[in-house]
Amino acid sequence: MKPPALQKLPDRNPVKRTIVCEPELNKALEEYALFYGEAYGETEPVETLMPFMLSTFLAKDRAFMVFRKTRAADADTGQSDYPGDGRRRRRGKPSLQMDGDPSRS
Repeated sequence: MKPPALQKLPDRNPVKRTIVCEPELNKALEEYALFYGEAYGETEPVETLMPFMLSTFLAKDRAFMVFRKTRAADADTGQSDYPGDGRRRRRGKPSLQMDGDPSRS
């Protein structure tokens, strides 16, 4: 069967994250919320602004975008150095398996 023109919808379930920040950062975030309110005439709490601030930051980080593109391309070809759990795989390194170890047969 031919797939529909509309691609499969992305995951839309929000994920809650809790952060702890230094007082200086907290003050800056509160000030940014004030700045936002003055600029747009609508006040928003820091908690509402933060996901959009992080999305904007990640979208503008060119090195991160290159990393994501490379990782996605490697995943498509099965050549990723990253197993998905944050640990980097080693290429060309000998395994820890010992010759003659009966438990590894």
